Amino acid sequence: MARYTCLFTVGIAFNNFQRVLNETLKSCSLDIIYDTGDYIMARETPGRVSFPKLVTVEVLIDKTTATDKEVRMNFVIKNEELPLQVDNHCRQIFTQVSQAVTDNQHWQLIEAVGG
Repeated sequence: MARYTCLFTVGIAFNNFQRVLNETLKSCSLDIIYDTGDYIMARETPGRVSFPKLVTVEVLIDKTTATDKEVRMNFVIKNEELPLQVDNHCRQIFTQVSQAVTDNQHWQLIEAVGG
């Protein structure tokens, strides 16, 4: 099972955060399948790759440390594919999602740990 994690801290008003995060995930061709407010699960749209390669993205939002100006979130990006190659499909999606979070114009990236 391929699995990649990353912790991001972004500067954004908390009332705008959820909308911007959802748009960011959708821009990476991910469908949100579960959302509790502090936990989001999104899955890659089926059809492009075989079922074991479909990527699932879990986002844990740390509401205990969130302020009106800063939010911390932990990404876990995984699939059932064995990571036999360095540049496997899961790693490609991880890179795409990380880049989308990093380059997002609606928040300021404060910290990125992992990769």
